[in-house]
Amino acid sequence: MNPGGDPASVADPAHDALLAARLFSLAPLSFGAIVLRGVTPARDALVSAIGDALPCRRLPGHVDDERLLGGIDIAASLAAGKPIATTGILAEAAGGVLIVPMAERLDESVAGRLAQALDDCQVALVLLDDSREVEDAPPASLRERAAFQCDLTGSREWGDVAIVAAGDLSMVAGLEDNALKALAGTASALGVASLRPLLFAGEAARAHAVLNQRDVAERGDLEAAAKLVLAPLATQLPPAEPEPPEDQPPPPPDPSDTPSDSEDKDRDQTLEDLMVEAVTASIPADLLAQLVKGNAPKRGGAGSGQKRKSGLRGKPLGARPGMPRGGARLALIDTLRAAVPWQSVRRRESGSDAPIIVRKDDLRVRRFEEKAARVTIFAVDASGSAAAARLAEAKGAVELMLAQAYVTRSEVALIAFRGNTAEMLLPPTRSLTRARRALAELPGGGGTPLAMGLNAAREAADAVAARGRTPSLVVLTDGRANIDADGQPSRKQAGEDAEAAAKAIARAGLDALVVDISARPGREGPELAAAMAARYLALPRADAKALHKAISAVDAAKVTA
Repeated sequence: MNPGGDPASVADPAHDALLAARLFSLAPLSFGAIVLRGVTPARDALVSAIGDALPCRRLPGHVDDERLLGGIDIAASLAAGKPIATTGILAEAAGGVLIVPMAERLDESVAGRLAQALDDCQVALVLLDDSREVEDAPPASLRERAAFQCDLTGSREWGDVAIVAAGDLSMVAGLEDNALKALAGTASALGVASLRPLLFAGEAARAHAVLNQRDVAERGDLEAAAKLVLAPLATQLPPAEPEPPEDQPPPPPDPSDTPSDSEDKDRDQTLEDLMVEAVTASIPADLLAQLVKGNAPKRGGAGSGQKRKSGLRGKPLGARPGMPRGGARLALIDTLRAAVPWQSVRRRESGSDAPIIVRKDDLRVRRFEEKAARVTIFAVDASGSAAAARLAEAKGAVELMLAQAYVTRSEVALIAFRGNTAEMLLPPTRSLTRARRALAELPGGGGTPLAMGLNAAREAADAVAARGRTPSLVVLTDGRANIDADGQPSRKQAGEDAEAAAKAIARAGLDALVVDISARPGREGPELAAAMAARYLALPRADAKALHKAISAVDAAKVTA
């Protein structure tokens, strides 16, 4: 809290987060989960206050099914000579709250187990989102089951925060039809299609009434619930209603409506309008800007490579049956856990009194998941009179992408094609100094050997993939080839060779983007993109920043898809 101790005097996001935490603490199992984003002292204070008000348990990192759901106690079983079961974390935290640190890194399988526990009202969750970018987030299966999603990024330091979990939702009557219609209308206006947020909003309105010692939810309770539950999920701005002309008479009343029916409709519409207006004003500024542009926030980070299973390094996954060979490591504890339940049977069968009998079927090996580094390969058309402008754009975009290399684990490479050659000017690198030195003087002018450039880009992508990385192609061209694959001037043959090279990229299944940088985009660019099975982007007057943003947006769309 602020020094004065008045929660209403803090910044709106912090005040909303504190109010959401108080509502959550009244009925955690009814609200399912609360997401707290941002590594700040304010969030730490809020989590501490929730821990003081409710029985909480912290979920350890890299938890597996045995620890989460329960299994066999290896040490106790070996000492007793019989299987001894252990209690899982979900059973230990039953009826309480489970705090999940670094929820954005949570494995999908563990998220599925937690989602099932939420559906069964077994536990409630406090999801701590430490991501720096809005695009990164906890798994969708948990977010859609969270009643409250609060962003505390940039909030100032609080003092002591007190949350008193006193009260019961049964003290407040259920919402009336007009209140339910107003919530549904608000959700529809904001583009919230799921029914879960509506149910959470109804419960939040009742909880807000409990905090204010009311036995019926009023307009202020509904507005607070809509702000806390519906506003963070908005995918569109409410449509603006056109004002009727001044000289237009009001529409005649419907003769089938009685006066009381008309009054109820007006009251319902007024309540909905007031709620929509209040919720729209509470939508965060960055989200509002994205909604104005027609872009809902995407989930999933851009710039990262594909996930792949590994036996040596990466994020630990659950063990699997297998032999410890070919670099795979033996998972000793999991092997013993698989063998212990069968010891009494095996001793009778073999007549042996060995402490433990392990068979081939018991062996388990470790599994890891690692993300391959992404390498973005620029293939730039350096031919013709506009070559200088194109190369300047590519150079600026490469430098901007390299500036993010250490964050997104990405590398860049540059291929320029002109005349009768396609040359690798910059091999895959993260070094900004090396890139600037290689890009200082780029040749330009001559014919357009598009087929050569595409073939060179595909070969570079194959080499990148062979080293265990994820290649991505960005081709900057106008698509008007006039030099064939043999380096001879022939517009017809050059077009056929370019189409064949593009189809080879499509068959290889490479992620690709065609950026049409001609002054007046024609049919050649879209046709090239179609042959490559690539995305098409027309940027006739793009600068380096526009090109960088476009490539980042396409990468985000790939990950989301």
